[in-house]
Amino acid sequence: MPRFPVDNGTITVVRTRKRYLSLAASLVLLSSVACSGSDGAEETKAPAGPVPEGFENFYAQQLDWGDCEPYADDAMARQVFSGDGLECARLTVPLSYEAPQGKTINVGLLRKQASDPDQRIGSLVLNPGGPGGSGMMTAAQLAGTIANTELGKRFDLVGFDPRGIGASEPVIECRTDAEMDADRADTSSMDGVDDVADAEQDAKEFARSCAERTEHGEEMLANLGTRDVVRDIDVMRSALGDEKLTYLGYSYGTRIGYTYAETFPGNVRALLLDGAIDPEQDMLDSLVGQAEGFGNTFDRFVEWCVSRNDCALGRDSGKAVEAYQGLVRPLLDEPVTLPDGRVLTYDDATTGTVAALYSQQLWPTLNQGLNGLKQDNGAMLMALADTYYERGPDGKYSSTQEGLVAIRCVDDPPVTDQAKIEEAQARYLELAEFLDPGLPPSSARDACAFWPVEHTSEPHLPDVEGIPPALVISSTDDPATPYQAGVNLAEAIGGRLLTFEGAQHTAFLTAGNQCVDEAGTAYLVEGTLPPEGTRCG
Repeated sequence: MPRFPVDNGTITVVRTRKRYLSLAASLVLLSSVACSGSDGAEETKAPAGPVPEGFENFYAQQLDWGDCEPYADDAMARQVFSGDGLECARLTVPLSYEAPQGKTINVGLLRKQASDPDQRIGSLVLNPGGPGGSGMMTAAQLAGTIANTELGKRFDLVGFDPRGIGASEPVIECRTDAEMDADRADTSSMDGVDDVADAEQDAKEFARSCAERTEHGEEMLANLGTRDVVRDIDVMRSALGDEKLTYLGYSYGTRIGYTYAETFPGNVRALLLDGAIDPEQDMLDSLVGQAEGFGNTFDRFVEWCVSRNDCALGRDSGKAVEAYQGLVRPLLDEPVTLPDGRVLTYDDATTGTVAALYSQQLWPTLNQGLNGLKQDNGAMLMALADTYYERGPDGKYSSTQEGLVAIRCVDDPPVTDQAKIEEAQARYLELAEFLDPGLPPSSARDACAFWPVEHTSEPHLPDVEGIPPALVISSTDDPATPYQAGVNLAEAIGGRLLTFEGAQHTAFLTAGNQCVDEAGTAYLVEGTLPPEGTRCG
């Protein structure tokens, strides 16, 4: 299962353990300039496009492309980064755009150059979502997919790890790998007032550890959000030699796209936004909307499953939710021990389930995992959960989960009203009944309520007047970013909506649908929008 696109919201809402993660969290290096007080790259060139006053050295920096192997921090990255024609570099940007002469940090980039230089249009910059997903991994994975297509011939494909993530420097650090494993293995249930207090204490400790363990501490946390990422992208645009940005954003990457358009409307060439975030939804509204998406997709999975002789949930769709709960709820008290000594908990089983709901291609794997659970074999569900958490076979975790929390905590106002939290969680379980553990909804506040820095943005309708029309793709049964969010975003930014009829989180280049891929390619290459009301199935 590839690492893209990454989900933007919570999976298990009623906390079955004393967790410290956010409501917005999931269940889902070569030549560089040192992270110091320098004011830009050592080598400069003529910048491309407009340059904000005081940032000339950043916009004019020369990227030093080279081997990607030093940028990989785990076995999977090493394998993916070894693809033919891939090259990597680091972009130097200010830690704080309010202090361009102060500390700098580095953003990791990966590129596959256009195969037809004479017909090259420019760079296609992408972000897989999360927030906190690795664009370098996504670009490396997609490079082979588009190698012989019009996109591969006409564009340099460029993925970046947002500040604080992956190969960028420094990286957000909150929990060690061992601490992450221990948290996942914890089976203590939350069913009382004392448990709420304990959970909030864990949330406070998580927020504190992020500030203490991350280089530059609170200053880094305060400048992690989308507000700052889009400014990094504009520096990147110029360093890549593009006067205007051509952008592909998946899932939470759609927020980066429309925020860039709002911040730099004159610098946009094209925006393709797939699996959209509703720009007006706050954390709780997004939570409830996502519950409806997962509930609907689970129903589609059940329809597929009950038609099979080997369906783990039986042959009666009306009893499938009860059958699923009968398989996973016992894990609340007695997790399944795996051959390597790890244990499959209720939270990991549901995480693995939801990870498989992201794509219909994984439904057979999910059915296999649920059948395995019947035999006290939790290996397949654990493998799905590990993939979601981006835990490698060596036990190392990527920075995505910590990044997701840290970025959302600075991107949105914290949720502090405990009555509203409990109400939203109860509503979640009505809409995604299969995820109900049989415990009362919790009113515990998450890490964002105790975050040590203020948020830097909030949900709102973006003002993108003057940009070229964007293309928004939305899937009818997207579990993570419901269809209506794409409808709302397209209307908000005056873009064209393309509907994909399928149970899939994002579709362009990820669903294997020729109709979607051709429409998206025509837009990115020629600026041609599909006809109004186009639907691809």
